[in-house]
Amino acid sequence: MRSIEVEGDITIIGGGLAGTCAAIAAARLGARVHLINNRPVLGGNASSEIRVWVCGATAHGGQKFARETGIMGELFLENQFRNPEGNPFYWDQVLLDAVRAEPGITLWLNTDVRDAEAVDTAEGSRTITAVTGWQMGSETLVRFESPMFIDASGDGLVGHLVGADHRLGRESFSEYNEEWAPEVPDDVQLGSTILLYTKDVGHPEKFVPPSIAVKVAETPIVHHRNIRADANGCDYWWIEYGGELDIVHDNERIRDELWGVVYGIWDHIKNSGEFDADNLTLEWAGSIPGKREYRRFLGDQVLTQNDIMQQRRFDDAIGFGGWSIDLHAPGGVYYAGPAAKNLFPAGVYHIPFGILYSRNVTNMMMAGRNVSATHVGFGTLRVMATCAIMGEAAGTGAALAVQRGVTPRELRESHLGLLREALLQQDASVLGAEWASSRDLAFSAEVTASTTLGDLGVEATAAEVEPYSIAEGDFAVVMPADPEVAGIEVLVSAARPIRMTVELWETGGGENHIPVERIDTAELELTEGTRWVRLPFAHRPETPRNVVLVLRKTIDVEVFLTRTPGPYGVLGLAEREPRVRRTDGLPQSNSWDAAPFRRRGICLRVAQETAAYAPAKVVGGYQRPYDGPQLWSSEAMQAGRDE
Repeated sequence: MRSIEVEGDITIIGGGLAGTCAAIAAARLGARVHLINNRPVLGGNASSEIRVWVCGATAHGGQKFARETGIMGELFLENQFRNPEGNPFYWDQVLLDAVRAEPGITLWLNTDVRDAEAVDTAEGSRTITAVTGWQMGSETLVRFESPMFIDASGDGLVGHLVGADHRLGRESFSEYNEEWAPEVPDDVQLGSTILLYTKDVGHPEKFVPPSIAVKVAETPIVHHRNIRADANGCDYWWIEYGGELDIVHDNERIRDELWGVVYGIWDHIKNSGEFDADNLTLEWAGSIPGKREYRRFLGDQVLTQNDIMQQRRFDDAIGFGGWSIDLHAPGGVYYAGPAAKNLFPAGVYHIPFGILYSRNVTNMMMAGRNVSATHVGFGTLRVMATCAIMGEAAGTGAALAVQRGVTPRELRESHLGLLREALLQQDASVLGAEWASSRDLAFSAEVTASTTLGDLGVEATAAEVEPYSIAEGDFAVVMPADPEVAGIEVLVSAARPIRMTVELWETGGGENHIPVERIDTAELELTEGTRWVRLPFAHRPETPRNVVLVLRKTIDVEVFLTRTPGPYGVLGLAEREPRVRRTDGLPQSNSWDAAPFRRRGICLRVAQETAAYAPAKVVGGYQRPYDGPQLWSSEAMQAGRDE
């Protein structure tokens, strides 16, 4: 055994996606970073050891234009290039290469931090001076000193050791007035999960269940969970247990129970006779519970259900999320009812910097599933791509704080513009913040283009269109109103004379792409046949923004799609059935589905020319769709034209 001491600018404990992105962000700003992970691979719950899919703000299509950018975006793209089949071992190497590409990062794998040192300050807070970790394979005790620490460990052991204020379990309704909070606070948390993968070996393969296998036919599992022979990976997210126990201190008990459930489910699939599974074998089952929740450290801000559902805009916003508030049944897999309940805002929501640092430990930041949020608010922050963008913001903030010799709180109070500018320059996932750097020489340029798209309409020949029925649900089209929309026509086919209701809506905010605030409504009398129908709407908002045209569900009526996508930012939406509504009566973002219109245009005519694609859009302004497409686009090239 040996003991060594190392020092740097920032010490990051935890090598999940939050810690990994924090390390990369800080190193790119010149910080000397020690990244410590207690496992042999990076990625945390996303690693090959646990294999949870990386989900984020897109919410499987529930949110539009919401894919993460910045470092998480880089990792997504690199993985798509290297690893289109989603091999979890290749993903491990994508993360490892991303860290090793930064010379400012020293990586410590298999190093478990279990001791921390801190001193009291005159103001009554605490300051971390060092943490110590044990590197198992090399029998080395390592003491890490730095002016800044980021606890990205998930469970938050370091913060706990130094006395950082934190919460466990659920707050009461009265504390934050959250509708989904219980009347009385308790210790209930989200449970842990172990996943499994199967493989068709092409010949009969028997399965002899081990002694730990749970007889799932004697439990509520077979009646209340979706057991399928073709399921794999996170299809089994509901194999969850431990929400009513102590997720950390009862970890071994939770793991054993989850193992029993995994092998019990597989025994049921293989041996009950209810499934076509003769040729299937169990290719992989996890051995480490994937944890969802434990300590949530308290910062200067606490993100709540109301902040998320109201899409509150924070002056210190450093990123966005879009996953639903996703709360699971405390009883986990044994609960005789739905495994989870979900609540979406009208669009993505903003994440403030004030939830990423401790309120009473001056030099401790948080990233990942231990940030400052209520149990209900945490129900959406916890997904890994969202943890990753919080990690990038924490790493960026930590590096800037060290450079200026300030605390994270002082950075927020006195250098917020610097932080936001750094994040925008990194193409981080910040929404609603305009790029306006005085160092950007592009602002002094006159921007021109040979052509500019001014027409939002899409037309096609009869051979190029396909009908889309609106008999099963409402149909909507999102389009920019810049400076206005007027003279809208839609190609419609009616099987008989019929009345159809049409409406024009605003989205209620630049973050949104669904109808939220109705502007106007009209009743149209359709005659039999196919024709262009003029909609009696004209709308000029105070500033450019998105509007949504809605054609209400009408039997025997079709609209038409083209095989060529329309202008960027003109998006078709289909109402999901049954209609999903929030408790305040507004539609949830996942009430509308864009999937039927992917790679399709909508047959539209819009008389009013748009300025949404002006050349000046490439300078300054928003870096991604917000109150419109926020980009320049040329006119379509004509066939045979020499370009």
